[in-house]
Amino acid sequence: MAGNSHGHTWAAWTGVTIVFIGICVAGIFMVLAQPVGFVAGLVVTAAGGVVGLLMRAAGLGQSKPAARTAQPQEQSS
Repeated sequence: MAGNSHGHTWAAWTGVTIVFIGICVAGIFMVLAQPVGFVAGLVVTAAGGVVGLLMRAAGLGQSKPAARTAQPQEQSS
């Protein structure tokens, strides 16, 4: 697994960190039975996903691999 570069970008690390914080906040407020805090944690979680996507769009994410061109296959008779 260490041979690939999956997730080793600023966009990935930032998005995952924000989502993790949101999940922790939502979990704490769920145990404390405080719906407003729980919803706030869910909002932070969703914001983490949006921030990750925006950072990727800004060029801080992993570049997409080059598209493969379809080559005709030989048919054997």
